[in-house]
Amino acid sequence: MSASHTKLSNTEPETVDALPDSLPEGGDASLAAIGQAMTRMRLLIGRRFIGRMALQRIGTGLELSDLDAIGVIKRIGSQQEVTVGTIAEQLRIDPSRGSRIVADLVKQGLLERAASQKDGRRSLVRVTAAGRKVLDDIEAIKRETITEATAGWSDADVETFGRLYARFTEGLEAQFKRFEQDEG
Repeated sequence: MSASHTKLSNTEPETVDALPDSLPEGGDASLAAIGQAMTRMRLLIGRRFIGRMALQRIGTGLELSDLDAIGVIKRIGSQQEVTVGTIAEQLRIDPSRGSRIVADLVKQGLLERAASQKDGRRSLVRVTAAGRKVLDDIEAIKRETITEATAGWSDADVETFGRLYARFTEGLEAQFKRFEQDEG
């Protein structure tokens, strides 16, 4: 990077064209920029920016943990039966907390309990029509947020970013699975 590039403020997006002077040249600079962007994304995710904004805008009185529980069912419900235990495991929370979250969402009409077709003794959890409406509203807010974040990008840039971001995430997920296997 030349001396004409200035350090970025905390509010400016980092781009390869506007890397801080402290990054190395070439491919290492690109990898460092990805690492810095990952850190910034982790902070945004940790602050639950989109979820908090969605909850505020749709005004349901739900909490982030409620969205997480409904999201688990949406994400894995088509692949397997979902129980309170599954939700607790996916969210890495105590089963009793998972049970309280589910009970509250059932009371609000966003989830329902049903008997398993495989084992009638098991109680499954499913998203109701009202729960799907909340998820649809949140997805619309997420799409709107992504649209705003990519405003001014060409369609080709959005397509390329979407493809590469998905590929990058898949690579991280594969590393995570290997890490967990090595840990266990």
